[in-house]
Amino acid sequence: MQYRRARTAGGTYFFTLVTYNRRKFLCDPENIVLLRVAFRYVMARHPFKIEAIVVLPDHLHCIWTLPEGDSEFSTRWRLIKSYFTRKCDATYRGRVSISRERKGEQAVWQRRFWEHQIRDERDFIRHVEYIHYNPVKHGLVKAPREWPYSSFHRYVQKGIYDAAWGDGDEIVFPVGIGSE
Repeated sequence: MQYRRARTAGGTYFFTLVTYNRRKFLCDPENIVLLRVAFRYVMARHPFKIEAIVVLPDHLHCIWTLPEGDSEFSTRWRLIKSYFTRKCDATYRGRVSISRERKGEQAVWQRRFWEHQIRDERDFIRHVEYIHYNPVKHGLVKAPREWPYSSFHRYVQKGIYDAAWGDGDEIVFPVGIGSE
């Protein structure tokens, strides 16, 4: 079966990337810095806007908007993943315990990623909320404001969220929102 991805130039997409074998290393401080550097490196060469993001120990979710006339999110993810993997292996050898189980290659990320094209404003809002609530969903914190690796704090600064959003409330998302 041929895997097909929806591609719309200038589109907005929700993504999920998962570490190989769900190893929990993304939130190590060195790897957070490295992930930010990888994003900046690729964004400088292939611009896109990060609408929302959360980095958890073994996966990340984000929403991107691509420039008009551009639908190449796969290229951007390939570059981000390879930059991170190369630098992680060279700089943090041993801390991440890079596996070489797959045909001699560095196994830091699962091969594919999951994407969903955002359909409308309501779909966008639900996916942003899913991203920001995700650390609570996984039992890492009791409120989104407690998780440092999230765009939630930017949304609070802009007045989009109250800092207490999601605190003490279990938020259940409709089927299909944020599928991992």
